[in-house]
Amino acid sequence: MCLKFIEGKALYITNQRDKNGGQEAHFYYVSMTLSKLEKFNLHPQLISFKSITVPHVEGLPLGAETTSDIPIFKQNLLWQALDLAKPKIESLIQELKPHYILYDFAYWVPSVARKYGVKSIHYCSITPSSVGYLMRGEQAIPEAEMMEPPPGFPVDSSIKLHKHEARLIAALHSMGKDSRSSGSGTVSFTQRLLLAFQDGDAIAFKTTREIEGPYCDFVENKFKKPVVLAGPILPEPIETSNNTEENWSKWLEKFQEKTVIFCAFGSECKLKKDQFQELVLGLELTGLPFSAALKPPFEAETIEEALPEGFKERTDGKGIFHSGWADQQLMLSHPSVGCFVTHCGGNSLSEAMINECQLVLVPNFGDQFINARLFGGDLKVGVEVERDEENGLFTREGVCKAIKMLMNDESEEGREIRMNRAKWREFLLSKGLEDSYIDAFVQKLQTLL
Repeated sequence: MCLKFIEGKALYITNQRDKNGGQEAHFYYVSMTLSKLEKFNLHPQLISFKSITVPHVEGLPLGAETTSDIPIFKQNLLWQALDLAKPKIESLIQELKPHYILYDFAYWVPSVARKYGVKSIHYCSITPSSVGYLMRGEQAIPEAEMMEPPPGFPVDSSIKLHKHEARLIAALHSMGKDSRSSGSGTVSFTQRLLLAFQDGDAIAFKTTREIEGPYCDFVENKFKKPVVLAGPILPEPIETSNNTEENWSKWLEKFQEKTVIFCAFGSECKLKKDQFQELVLGLELTGLPFSAALKPPFEAETIEEALPEGFKERTDGKGIFHSGWADQQLMLSHPSVGCFVTHCGGNSLSEAMINECQLVLVPNFGDQFINARLFGGDLKVGVEVERDEENGLFTREGVCKAIKMLMNDESEEGREIRMNRAKWREFLLSKGLEDSYIDAFVQKLQTLL
């Protein structure tokens, strides 16, 4: 029996594990997330879902239950609220007596699990390369030092940070420190992550050794914990299921194969208005049709009021925007889509890698910087938009240049990247790959008992 107090990717692992029979698994999620995931439960006789109410803490907006509900620098309030659910989780462990419990930011889970003889696995939502590069200890790291890899990091790695990125990571490192020093008893962001990695019985990632083997070894050596890999966890094939998705499909069908740019920055990323405008002007500058699923920038309530003057008229019929949820997988798999401009979130990159569209990388925060170096540098399957080293700003010309490099058949660099994309896509879709990783994942967990 397995108790899971984590985010959605573990459901896929459990579905795969249970398709030929398996043990019970119980998922505990915040109320708002539960309704979105229940439809993906393929084995309701073995997998159950339960909701957890997020306790309220001062400063947390009413109704906020997930990281997409609040800005990044207020997320420490959400973690404090989830920490208050500790007694509820302990009572569940005591009642269910599971063999394992999987967790992410709830750093206190291992100490509770040990009281009842339960093994705890830190199921990490970011990559081994991100963990290995960014997790350097509790003390603040100077920007210049953060720009270079830590000692012992894989020598063939392309991963480094630019100055503006190192500055943002330093700010993230200190998140939550003020509340801790004020006596509220909370921990900083860095402390929370370190404890989550250090105290569990194993660390699990969604990746493969073929893609991140040296980084997995680095993390295993750093934390002295077994690293367990769940494999690529590829999305299931999708079908058009509602009117909005049908409208997008009909619009895409007007264009030739692999000529449309799709731009999406995830459910949490918001740009400043000037960068939002540079992005969309860069899309326009390519002369290619585009669809964009973006949140309105910070200084605007809607997409329409944030668009540059005359933009809507100039791109009428050739460019469309969507500010709500869009089925990204549907868009990426459509034959007309030839290029994906992405913020480099892990799920977005996973979905893109099994489709044929080319990758233009525009990382904005945290592990996205590392993902961009991994995919653009180590794997050479995409190209990053150039930015100013000091302030991190990109231009419309930079956006256009990156897209055209990949969409132009005559570009030698673009040709090499397209060949690498095809190679890795073939690998990820190879028969038996996922099953072999899921089987090994389960076997590795069994050795912990």
